[in-house]
Amino acid sequence: MKKNLKAIPVSFLDLANLIQGDQSAGDAFKRSLTFAQHAESFGYKRYWFAEHHNMESIASAATALLIGYVAQGTSTIRVGSGGIMLPNHAPLIIAEQFGTLESLYPGRIDLGLGRAPGTDQATAFALRRNLNGDVDAFPNDVIELLQYLGPADKQEKVRAIPGVGTNVPVWLLGSSTFSAQLAARLGLPFAFASHFAPAQLFPALQIYHSSFKPSSFLKEPYTMACVNVIAANTDKDAQYIATSAYQLVLGLIRNNRKPLAPPTDNMEQLWSPDERAAVNQMFYYSFVGSTNTLATELTSFAENTGVNEIMVTTHVFDVNAKIRSLELTASLFKTNKVESLR
Repeated sequence: MKKNLKAIPVSFLDLANLIQGDQSAGDAFKRSLTFAQHAESFGYKRYWFAEHHNMESIASAATALLIGYVAQGTSTIRVGSGGIMLPNHAPLIIAEQFGTLESLYPGRIDLGLGRAPGTDQATAFALRRNLNGDVDAFPNDVIELLQYLGPADKQEKVRAIPGVGTNVPVWLLGSSTFSAQLAARLGLPFAFASHFAPAQLFPALQIYHSSFKPSSFLKEPYTMACVNVIAANTDKDAQYIATSAYQLVLGLIRNNRKPLAPPTDNMEQLWSPDERAAVNQMFYYSFVGSTNTLATELTSFAENTGVNEIMVTTHVFDVNAKIRSLELTASLFKTNKVESLR
């Protein structure tokens, strides 16, 4: 399928990375606001945060609070979750939180939902999750949440206030085919986490498209894929700053999670051949280089997947280098630029 990147919106996924040298999570939050303001000025469509817990490099655990903070500091960009891990929460609580956000920032809030815990098993138990719940729990919770956000029903004994009637757009997120099937059945937009789980991207997209049923939420299928993108003025510069992301994933593989490290010239001395292969496998859908390199590779990705929208995530240590990466990446896509930063 022939694709022109200039016809495709671009969005951004932020994990509120903690970096070496931070004094507190507040440093990460301030950076996220700065990045979001620049993303808005560069014309990104959405700015999402992901819910993770007990990870020393990620500060976006209280996702709804961070969404509110960034929505307050921006004006036009959509802000949302990529995603809220619904098994960690009662659907009513999420409906009230996002109903509040939508009431404060109307027309700018997205609610992406995932079914993973977003953490390790011990932390999942600390979140009061029932890990032995039946397979129908997540689909039923999604339906319950949609009802809370939908039109008022006088027969309902429990309502989300605020929440009812806000119709916050709900996305289903996935790293396998499960949520693709559910999104298709419910007629919801679907986003795939190919930035860390590349293996089932194409099967999930195929299942979603072939099974999609039009709904009051969506008349036709709508897909988004998240990928790793690091852009710089030259391929060499991009490959150098990308070593921070490689070190981050290497820490996950070794179960030695640390804040994001500065880039290094000595990556070959830090990982074994097997570890390098494992990092490259997780980063299979990573695009690192100058705009000329990225234009070719991202166009091929868009054509092969047929996605309607691309979301990028960018693990870069230096603030200015990350802002430059955001700017260069945006230049390849369909954007709605605003005149100036706040």
